[in-house]
Amino acid sequence: MKILRNSTALRAYIERNREMGKKIGFAPTMGALHDGHLSLYELARKDNDIVVSSIFVNPTQFDNASDLEKYPRNIEADIALLKNSGYVDAVYIPSISDLYPEGLTRKSYDFDGLENEMEGAFRKGHFDGVGTVVEELFSQVRPHNAYFGEKDYQQVAIIRKLVEKKKLPITIHSAPIHREKNGLAMSSRNERLTPHQKKEAKIIYETLNKANEWFRVLSIKEIHERVKSIFENHKDFKLEYFIIADEQTLKETDFFYKDRSYRAFIAVYAGQIRLIDNKSLD
Repeated sequence: MKILRNSTALRAYIERNREMGKKIGFAPTMGALHDGHLSLYELARKDNDIVVSSIFVNPTQFDNASDLEKYPRNIEADIALLKNSGYVDAVYIPSISDLYPEGLTRKSYDFDGLENEMEGAFRKGHFDGVGTVVEELFSQVRPHNAYFGEKDYQQVAIIRKLVEKKKLPITIHSAPIHREKNGLAMSSRNERLTPHQKKEAKIIYETLNKANEWFRVLSIKEIHERVKSIFENHKDFKLEYFIIADEQTLKETDFFYKDRSYRAFIAVYAGQIRLIDNKSLD
């Protein structure tokens, strides 16, 4: 596995493989890799000649300086995990100047309103930061296919919209959420949880499953009240939001229409650690 530590090395590697007609698959990450990330590369391995990873903690998508500072980083462990997986041909580890040559500023994007829902409403500027770094990575890696996990379901929708609006020749693929044994969605932030928090965090997925059951028999208002009650009675977790939204528009709904698909989204704090999850409603 090649380790590419600057944009010059990356561009030479990509150019060489493109000249040979190789199909390139790509999944960008912010490191602290886990089995959820590896599932993306396993998927990419099936469809592409070359699989490229990237590791970069992107400052412009954080609205909380403390969260950025505490984000888990272990680059050597990440490199070893990728190498041992056998799925990845090259990993790109850029510096800030490689991705932000004109300074650490984020562009402003119009994602047709997708950016204003859920995460966008609670994390100001977040999706402008995501769009900025992903657009630049796509420009440098020039993949034919790119892979993202559905834990960040809204982010996947945003990236699909970015590709559509910029008319990029890239196919976006999404992979199902990978979970711990207790149902907690795998996330790099899970490394910051205490053993007790990690054990008790099963309540997040349990709540989504209950919402799926209630979806068949209760009104949305009643579902919200029950979810709110669950977290009011659990001292270890604070509910930031629970939203049932149209899967296509991501707009919150207050009524179920038979011809539409819905998904429940949740954001919860375990102390200072923010966890998100989602589930399609049957």
